[in-house]
Amino acid sequence: MKFFLLLSAIGLCWAQYTPHTQQGRTSIVHLFEWRWADIASECERYLAPKGFGGVQVSPPNENIIINNPFRPWWERYQPISYKICSRSGNEDEFRNMVTRCNNVGVRIYVDAVINHMCGEGNGAGTNSICGSYYNAQNREFSGVPYSAWDFNDGKCQSWSGGIESYNDAAQVRDCRLSGLLDLALEKDYVRTKIADYLNNLIDIGVAGFRLDAAKHMWPGDIKAVLDKLHNLNTNWFSAGSRPFIFQEVIDLGGEAITSSEYFGNGRVTEFKYGAKLGTVIRKWNGEKMAYLKNWGEGWGFVPSDRALVFVDNHDNQRGHGAGGASILTFWDARMYKMAVGFMLAHPYGFTRVMSSYRWDRNFQNGNDANDWIGPPNNNGVIKEVTINADTTCGNDWVCEHRWRQIRNMVAFRNVADGQPFANWWDNGSNQVAFGRGNKGFIVFNNDDWSLSSTLQTGLPAGTYCDVISGDKVDGNCTGIKIQVSSDGNAHFSISNSAEDPFIAIHAESKL
Repeated sequence: MKFFLLLSAIGLCWAQYTPHTQQGRTSIVHLFEWRWADIASECERYLAPKGFGGVQVSPPNENIIINNPFRPWWERYQPISYKICSRSGNEDEFRNMVTRCNNVGVRIYVDAVINHMCGEGNGAGTNSICGSYYNAQNREFSGVPYSAWDFNDGKCQSWSGGIESYNDAAQVRDCRLSGLLDLALEKDYVRTKIADYLNNLIDIGVAGFRLDAAKHMWPGDIKAVLDKLHNLNTNWFSAGSRPFIFQEVIDLGGEAITSSEYFGNGRVTEFKYGAKLGTVIRKWNGEKMAYLKNWGEGWGFVPSDRALVFVDNHDNQRGHGAGGASILTFWDARMYKMAVGFMLAHPYGFTRVMSSYRWDRNFQNGNDANDWIGPPNNNGVIKEVTINADTTCGNDWVCEHRWRQIRNMVAFRNVADGQPFANWWDNGSNQVAFGRGNKGFIVFNNDDWSLSSTLQTGLPAGTYCDVISGDKVDGNCTGIKIQVSSDGNAHFSISNSAEDPFIAIHAESKL
């Protein structure tokens, strides 16, 4: 009995690191600023059949309405209340989405903005999505309710009340981030209000949370909130399941706060991952793909079982957040597909794919003056995600998750799940290959000359369909075919001018 109790305690401790995706589903997608109705449809028509594990959704709670600039994406990171009421939809639409997605085995993870409320300069009134009253100067948010007692104004030690130095951990956590009113998470009242919000979402059926701005909260305060959370809804999750937690901690090194302080609460966002991978694929600073042989912890990243990884996210794809100019995005489609392909083939971390919208960029002195632009909309109302005949999306929704090369690599990761990193090969430059046990193999040519090599794949003999150039359809291949001989070797030819200079084959792409 003692042994059993010990095991169950260990089980509970580890639960917040487990995404609770259905067996055989290994990645999630961030459907940034999508409406709940569109996400529900996408779960049923695309994500479930294609093997996606879950969706990170934009903050569902009520936020302030910003009209100057007009309805920016970042208004959703300025809470007014914890009512489920946003431009993505109301509570009924949110519940409908969670139910429909769970019913087809696709999980929902909520972007939880719990460090702060709206900006200090936002005045007073009811200019919020559902009309809840706020008075920023008086720290009054009647929809919660919060009052001046519930903020860190008295605790912050900086002269301005804002964060002035990232070398001072107390300032980073007790002072205002970009003028946003900093909640006093050491107060049980505040913890309880936040936990009530998260528990409402858990009871509806969400599987976990991205904790926005986690670096700006004390790890112990986050733990106190998490300790108040319910187990997941047993309609879809096994009894005793704890919410999956991944914390936004931007740690590129050289600051007072490190990611490791947050491991006790859940996973952390590994921002070094996309920044470094972008540098390698762009071949900046003398970097080469050959150096990726020890990718992961060998590059100074957090442990694999604590990492949430991504090539780009909603912040750094528009120059916010962390990562800088090396970050690859859909604007750099050819390199981006290689980077996402590498991420999804490599066993390190839990992977998140980005799904974006287009906006009119306006570069001035190297910076995009339009980095604020919100989702495609008609006078502030988010446009529907329409689906074109060729399965791409309309209305300026990019839908990278529907690109053949990315969608098929999501499937590759599912097939290769649990298989060891194996059969590494490189040419000392930017031609590399590696396998996942006997289930998958991928080859990249990022050099300025062609690749032509016979490589050990580790796969059983047979004819395989390259899932980058095509699809396996009714036992045939619409792309390149690869012959694996009885000894596991196969010949690969990749031109440096190929549309996509990489090839991937796996057990389920065998013809």
